[in-house]
Amino acid sequence: MKRPLPPGPARRRIPGVPADRGGYDIDDLVQPRPVKPPRIDGKREPDYSTGLDSIEVALCLDEFSRRPMIRELALEHGLGDKLFMQAYRSFKDFCLQKDAVLEPALLVTLHDIIKDGHDVDNLYQFFLAHAKKVFPHIEAMNELKMISDLTQPHNWYPDARTIQRKIIFHAGPTNSGKTYNALKRFREAKSGIYCGPLKLLAAEVFQKTNDAGVKCDMVTGEERRFAIDNQHPSAHISSTVEMLATTMRVEVAVIDEIQMLRDEQRGWAWTRALLGVAADEVHLCGEPAAVEMVRRLLEPMGETVEVHEYKRMSGLQIAREAVQTVDRVQPGDAIVCFSKRQVFSFVNLLEKKGIKPAIIYGDLPPGTKLAQAARFNDPNDDCDVLVSTDAIGMGLNLNIKRVIFAALTRMGELIPNYQALQIAGRAGRYGTHYADGVATTFRPEDIGTLRELLETTVPPIDAVGISPTYEQLETFSFHLPQASFVKLLDLFVSVCSVTDHFFICTVEQMRELALLIDYIILPLKVRYTFCVCPLSMDSKLNQTTIVKMARRFSSGQPLTADWLLNTVLDQTEWPPAVPNTLAELEHLENLFEIMDTYLWFSLRFPDMLPDEEVIRAATRQLDPIIQEGVENLVSRYAHEGKEGSQRQKWKAKEQTQKEEKVWERIIKKSEHKAPAQEPQLRSDVAAQLEKDAAGGLSQFSKRRTSKSSAILEKARAYLSPEELEHLKQAMKKE
Repeated sequence: MKRPLPPGPARRRIPGVPADRGGYDIDDLVQPRPVKPPRIDGKREPDYSTGLDSIEVALCLDEFSRRPMIRELALEHGLGDKLFMQAYRSFKDFCLQKDAVLEPALLVTLHDIIKDGHDVDNLYQFFLAHAKKVFPHIEAMNELKMISDLTQPHNWYPDARTIQRKIIFHAGPTNSGKTYNALKRFREAKSGIYCGPLKLLAAEVFQKTNDAGVKCDMVTGEERRFAIDNQHPSAHISSTVEMLATTMRVEVAVIDEIQMLRDEQRGWAWTRALLGVAADEVHLCGEPAAVEMVRRLLEPMGETVEVHEYKRMSGLQIAREAVQTVDRVQPGDAIVCFSKRQVFSFVNLLEKKGIKPAIIYGDLPPGTKLAQAARFNDPNDDCDVLVSTDAIGMGLNLNIKRVIFAALTRMGELIPNYQALQIAGRAGRYGTHYADGVATTFRPEDIGTLRELLETTVPPIDAVGISPTYEQLETFSFHLPQASFVKLLDLFVSVCSVTDHFFICTVEQMRELALLIDYIILPLKVRYTFCVCPLSMDSKLNQTTIVKMARRFSSGQPLTADWLLNTVLDQTEWPPAVPNTLAELEHLENLFEIMDTYLWFSLRFPDMLPDEEVIRAATRQLDPIIQEGVENLVSRYAHEGKEGSQRQKWKAKEQTQKEEKVWERIIKKSEHKAPAQEPQLRSDVAAQLEKDAAGGLSQFSKRRTSKSSAILEKARAYLSPEELEHLKQAMKKE
């Protein structure tokens, strides 16, 4: 039975997102505030409440809460059933509280209802006023809904809307030349910007453009590099997609990997670039699956799409059978895993076979990735096998002959076919020794699934990512000044309006960071910046570091390099030692990520993080240390593999000694045999032969050869010709 192919990763239910979009309803997010009337000593003024009994008041209020029309009116003000009942209970307690002073108008209304038979609906205005105190957000609900209207994001970019842009979509698979043609136009233009998915790609375009004689600057979240200097910016910029300035006018823009629109975490950046880049000519590079969605997104602006289709320039075959064992790994192979642990498991297996692989995974610094890729690509280097995560899917030029999928699942779920195609497409590269590529799996049970994944057409993208802007959250904060940033985020994503073409990018990491620093006093803009920083929350060290950075920022003290390295990271000696274990390597990878995050902050708050150059120099020192650590770890696995082989030899030697002792004991018996014991001796020899034959006599060492003649000589008298021949053949095999 075929497994269904998912169109994309499963969306998880997250805080701050409505249930129909995988999250929670607003009623689950807000908490009622206690509202109590003022108290006075003594009795209430009798003028307004004479004759009112608390039981009668309670019955009156209960009748009010049961009225369908009251529920409908409350719903119009954002009070669903859950919030209505919470507000009603608070209102009832408010009215019945002993020794409390109620406003005269409310007392008169209650008196008229109970004594004169007026309609209980007259209580609604008092209930609604109370409910707005219990749930302050409903007072500004209309304004909040207007602010969080995400149905027309193209209107957020006025600079782009002043241009009638020409849109050219270069649609094709990996290794089809689509990006080459777009970049050619980029370099020919008087001004341009390249928006790529990775720092490595931005750096590559930056380098190649300058090498081609076109001055080009580079902008990533952590670094600015200039062809000349910062006083003389170039007309061409190579950047990561998140760093696009939508107010900058250029002649040509290139947006690479446009299919990333569908990405749950980063899709918003491609949507923003597509709708907001202020360029006369926009070149999009990516999968054909994105063409129709791009047309739909551009339709409201009256912009059309000119599609250029590309075919793969080299062949790609799907193998008939799986690899099954590392003995069948060949030069030019890339084994693709979906976890770092699995990467090092395969490294261990390969080293035991004498194969020293290159290693690439996401946590490695860019310099280490490039160095490992260079070793793998170098025909004169003995490192001709690659073990990597799906990080090779984009961003690195690799001479791969065959892609071997170690598995086809990530976190228990089958990978989508577009991801399988992206990775498999790395096999074979036009103009290299491996022009044609092959895709296969390691496990036999996966080969059929891989074939199905690669032969299935990628479904058209049906929704793209979008994310709230800081300005929208700031306006939310103005209407809800008492709400924490976590609450603002949850409420925004819960009440926002989106069309079927969009989804809210997952805000889990932003929310996780917001929770960590929730108690620290920071201006809203600073808090927002901390919450969108690129530091992952996978380790305790990273979590502790971001909290310490926020605390120090809040205190007004500068975040210096000395403070970061010595106080926060406890690195009293720099540079650190080369790691020899996986745990030590992961620790240095964490340090690199934290220092990279410092650089990210330093470009946004240069006064508070003044040591950009010091930390940048430290990262340059750390990168080759991590690279050496990777090599050490690979060598260590090789050494352990040799030790394992040595242990097998020792075990074989020990077994051989035991076997020799058995034979010597049998021979010794033969020297002192009595006629009555001869049958037993023959039985002992035959049993020992049977035992050795069952084990293939593989444990006998060369030391036994010198004794074999003596054994045969002594055994000849006690074995039948068949048994004797059996023993001879066994010894010859050895």
